[in-house]
Amino acid sequence: MSAPQPDEANAGAPADQQDAGAPLPLPEKALDTTEQRPWPLRLLSSKMADYIGRMAPVWVEGQIVEGNRRRGMSFFTLRDTEADVSLRMTAFSQVLDRVTAPLDPGAHVVVHAKPTFYAKRGDLSLQARTIRAVGIGELLARIDQLRRTLAAEGLFDADRKRDLPFLPRRIGLICGREAKAMHDVLVNARERFPEVAFEVRQVAVQGVNAVREVSAALRELDADPGIDVIVITRGGGSVEDLLPFSNETLVREAAKATTPIVSAIGHETDAPLLDLVADHRASTPTAAAKRIVPDMAAERAGVDNARSRLRHAITHRLRSEQSALDAVRSRPVLADPGVIVTARESDLARDLRTIRLRFGTRIDAASADIRSLGAQVRALSPAATLERGYAVLRTDRGIVREASDVPPGASVEAVLADSRLTLTRAPDSPVTTPATTPRASDASASVDTADTPPTDLVD
Repeated sequence: MSAPQPDEANAGAPADQQDAGAPLPLPEKALDTTEQRPWPLRLLSSKMADYIGRMAPVWVEGQIVEGNRRRGMSFFTLRDTEADVSLRMTAFSQVLDRVTAPLDPGAHVVVHAKPTFYAKRGDLSLQARTIRAVGIGELLARIDQLRRTLAAEGLFDADRKRDLPFLPRRIGLICGREAKAMHDVLVNARERFPEVAFEVRQVAVQGVNAVREVSAALRELDADPGIDVIVITRGGGSVEDLLPFSNETLVREAAKATTPIVSAIGHETDAPLLDLVADHRASTPTAAAKRIVPDMAAERAGVDNARSRLRHAITHRLRSEQSALDAVRSRPVLADPGVIVTARESDLARDLRTIRLRFGTRIDAASADIRSLGAQVRALSPAATLERGYAVLRTDRGIVREASDVPPGASVEAVLADSRLTLTRAPDSPVTTPATTPRASDASASVDTADTPPTDLVD
């Protein structure tokens, strides 16, 4: 668009300057504008159109939310897939004819467009030159790439998973408006535990508003301290219908939540990324209801069964102990406590007789041995020899064993069996005849009439 003419520029000057006949030129730059020298709106709109007109065509990605197809020019509203941002898009018929997929509301597209600005109405739009619908394969490839990125960050790690409470006080439920999935969760949960309480948030679960509304509901329920678990559910659908639950913004919002999350999206074969980041995954909304609350009937049956088994175990133990006690009480020692003393008394008497018999036998044998030894001692004693008529000669130096032990004229004591004699050795005389038996006259003797037998010879 061309620059404003001098008349247009002067029309924007203050009235006092026009009256003075010396109008000042309008500022060339926005920074030069002041309260006294403002730009007229047409000039701003013109400059914006000129600036945007110099932009090169750009590839943009978005989602079609509404369309108005006409014969020559068609109009669409293109919205960002994650943020609440939208732009008007126009396309000629020849551009639309080259699109192979239908451009229905919710379609995911990539557009090569030239930004344009309509200065008269201040309308920014995109003039589409090429429109390409994003296919299922490409969407799945993007989801897989996002899955690997989030897995590398540890958002799917098992140690991040939290256990569900056994009996939650209140359950947050995020579901579609008047959806069958909501009915399945509420009915099945209340059949299992009638007293369970729900906090329901009905939101868009597909389309351009799904990510924003589900994320907002999740943040709201997670901030409520009375909510013990949050269930995010919707029924089955196509890959495009389930795309919001693989959106990075929603997945990261679920990863930041402090309340345990149960994901029940679609059917068993569906696997959005929300299932991976949630603390627990349920294949269906009904399975989610069975996972978050216990079955009261089953729990009562379990309690009754446990009580029955406990009662049986206690009864069996009491009977066993009673039988053991009866067996102990039936023993004779408890019926007549004296029997144990009587039995031991008989044993003691028997043992005493045995000891006495054995001790007497030992004493008799020892007595016989003593008598035998005494007879041997008496037989070998010098006194027995003296009783047979022998005598023992001794001096004060000891027993006389040879004649030379007694010098002539010395006294010698003769010990007999029952007395003692004192003898004196006669002087030696020449031997002229063969030795004869000494005569009693060869020695003088004195008789000791002591009656005490010579016991000192027994050495």
